[in-house]
Amino acid sequence: MTNIVVQQPSQEPGCLVQALWFLFVGWWLGGLLVAAAWFFNATIILLPLGMAILNNIPKALALQDPLKYATIAQQGNAAVVMQADLPQHGFLLRAAFFLLVGWWWSGLWLGVAYALCATLILMPVGLAMFRLTPAMTTLRRY
Repeated sequence: MTNIVVQQPSQEPGCLVQALWFLFVGWWLGGLLVAAAWFFNATIILLPLGMAILNNIPKALALQDPLKYATIAQQGNAAVVMQADLPQHGFLLRAAFFLLVGWWWSGLWLGVAYALCATLILMPVGLAMFRLTPAMTTLRRY
């Protein structure tokens, strides 16, 4: 069986719409969501809610959809296409990383990402950092 992973293109609005959204809504909504997500992550009990918010920050900031992946597997004479997540590290490793590093590192990471988005010129770098925030917090793979 041969597996091929393909990144699927998203159906995001154009650059102008994304920039206008950020100027009028995204900058303040993103700031509120970043603060709330980091607070929820720091409580540990509300970590799932905080991570759900972090996973959607690029959407709130600039209407960017998360990346999607599809796996194409050959079974006999047919090719089967399945949407799949990347394999994750073990739960204990991810939990230990969060307790030792992720909780404070994610706060710094989010602050830098938000500051980069506020400059508009470095907004693509800031949004890329937001997409990597779950990895910086709990080693989650995208």
